[in-house]
Amino acid sequence: MDSKKLTLSNGAPYFEHQDSQTVGPRGPVLLQDFILQENLAHFVRERIPERIVHAKGTGAYGTFTVTHDISKYTKAKLFSKAGNSCRMFARFSTVGGEKGSADTARDPRGFALKFYTEDGNWDLVGNNTPVFFIKDAKKFPDFIHTQKRVPKTNLKSATMMWDFWSHNPESLHQVLILMSDRGTPYGYRHMHGFGSHTFSMINDQNERVWVKFHFKTKQGIKNFTDAEAVKMAGENPDFAQEDLCNAIENGNFPKWIMYIQVMTEEQAKDFRWNPFDITKVWFQSDFPLIEVGEMELNEVPVNYFAHVEQSAFSPSSLINGISFSPDKMLQGRLFSYPDAHRYRVGVNAHQLEVNRCPFAVNNYQRDGFMADSSAYQDKPNYHPNSFDDIKPDPAYKNYEYELDSAHVANYNRNENDDDHYTQPGLLYTKAMNIEDREHLISNIVGSMRGITGPKKDEIINRQLCHFFRANIELGMKVASQLNINIDANMMNHSK
Repeated sequence: MDSKKLTLSNGAPYFEHQDSQTVGPRGPVLLQDFILQENLAHFVRERIPERIVHAKGTGAYGTFTVTHDISKYTKAKLFSKAGNSCRMFARFSTVGGEKGSADTARDPRGFALKFYTEDGNWDLVGNNTPVFFIKDAKKFPDFIHTQKRVPKTNLKSATMMWDFWSHNPESLHQVLILMSDRGTPYGYRHMHGFGSHTFSMINDQNERVWVKFHFKTKQGIKNFTDAEAVKMAGENPDFAQEDLCNAIENGNFPKWIMYIQVMTEEQAKDFRWNPFDITKVWFQSDFPLIEVGEMELNEVPVNYFAHVEQSAFSPSSLINGISFSPDKMLQGRLFSYPDAHRYRVGVNAHQLEVNRCPFAVNNYQRDGFMADSSAYQDKPNYHPNSFDDIKPDPAYKNYEYELDSAHVANYNRNENDDDHYTQPGLLYTKAMNIEDREHLISNIVGSMRGITGPKKDEIINRQLCHFFRANIELGMKVASQLNINIDANMMNHSK
């Protein structure tokens, strides 16, 4: 078998890969050693900016297969009949940690899916939780700053986290999930996934319904306790990455079942809570799960950087028949996610293999860093024109609808929607068993003991009031283990 020649990036073969060109055996290195220059210059540019959030993650390719017909809800071709399938890519991640952090840390987990469909790529960018900490994207930078590092010490801060949460009771539902054992899942295979936001589906009769997406793991739910997660972070900070890769390489392909919940526009008007509030769930007793299909991951990417690190997901990557909703967090993400990828990977990130639509892409976007002209070459870069055959198809016109109000204002996100306690209380009393509650309280207390500084008591007492309002027992047990004396004033605030 003939060996391949070692070449530079321009394809020119070269020999001197080990030794720099110098003036004499012990003299200075020459600037003219362009082979040294190219290798060093490329090396120091081998990293791109890591994601601001979801920096630590893993990914895999797989297949999604439709098992149940939901064409009465959506005209998306993928869901036109049972048996349809498409290739897909999934990326799982922690949220707050840096790229080198432990993937067993207490944190929500990203659950980002890319479906390569004949009508374009559809990204469903969610988490392993059905709710989130905040309900308006304007608050997102402030929230994430509290999950990162203190500017002075560059250390994580329990004080910063609980200060923000205590000032924002809308976070309570997600905080209770985070502080339970669901905040430390056993890898990525043993957790559910959620689109989290409310989305919409539009059928071929131009009728719209609101939907939520659920992915139930077929491997079964399995979590670390806090102690186990901390121990694993020290022993193997890449546990979740290794677990997924090993399972797939061994032929133990992980699977999830996709379900949707459906709410009509009339039901949305009468719903007890704002149906577009991501801090709330829709009760399955009122809006039962409807099975849709099965997702199987069966291929580890051949190159982590090219496929996982450069993968770009955005809620704005939608396909005909699936659309957005007035969810304020989702509306903000429609802009911020593609903007983050334009900054991090470049304006032509969609041309990379992992992000590229395997079917047709016909548009007039040209140039920019890393442009690949192989698909369009010398075709016109403007529309309309007299030379190409690209025509807008009226079958893909946007869904038209009336708004409830024409009044523009900065509406208080919590006005007439300030019940931050009923659903967290039900999570504690109905969804958790005795052991779950014990672990939850222990994890909360362990974290809140890290609150320090002159505002310590103020922050703790403010957060305790939220716990009391969700459930008296929860508040009492947290306060007791923090050695906080409960007075009548605090109890009155909790009513």
